[in-house]
Amino acid sequence: MDSNPEHSKEVDIYRDTWVRFLGYANEVGEAFRALVPVGMVWASYGVATVYVTADAVDKGKKAATEHGDGPGKTARVAVAVVDTFVWQALASVAIPGFTINRVCAASLYMLGRTTRWPLPVRKWTTTAIGLSTIPFIIKPIDRSVDFLLDSSLRKVYGGGGSGKHDS
Repeated sequence: MDSNPEHSKEVDIYRDTWVRFLGYANEVGEAFRALVPVGMVWASYGVATVYVTADAVDKGKKAATEHGDGPGKTARVAVAVVDTFVWQALASVAIPGFTINRVCAASLYMLGRTTRWPLPVRKWTTTAIGLSTIPFIIKPIDRSVDFLLDSSLRKVYGGGGSGKHDS
């Protein structure tokens, strides 16, 4: 192992720091949907979307810096931005948000059908179930989105199998 700082991997603020958790804001919002006004849930999607956009812009800037002024710079930057934005939009916002929404809706429905718990208890239980589901869905969704993009969009621009989104 090389301990020389020049050879160490650069820290990616969007993937290697606490900032990454902003991408999970909408999952938390969906888990709390039964307890908070819907505007707060939409605000959580806003936070996650800002995170996704910032990461895509960051990857575009890094691609521009790495490519210099050579030919194909615009295409390389566009690929970096599009790949990051689509991957993050699917893996951090759309699929997990839908998943947590459905888990919570099903939980609330089933608790209503199978228990005599008061509604506030059912809502808090639903929120706890939603929050506890988040850690279990992240890796499978990330892998599935990698597979989806490797099988489709990345074939168009030759970016298949990059694995750059592995967590």
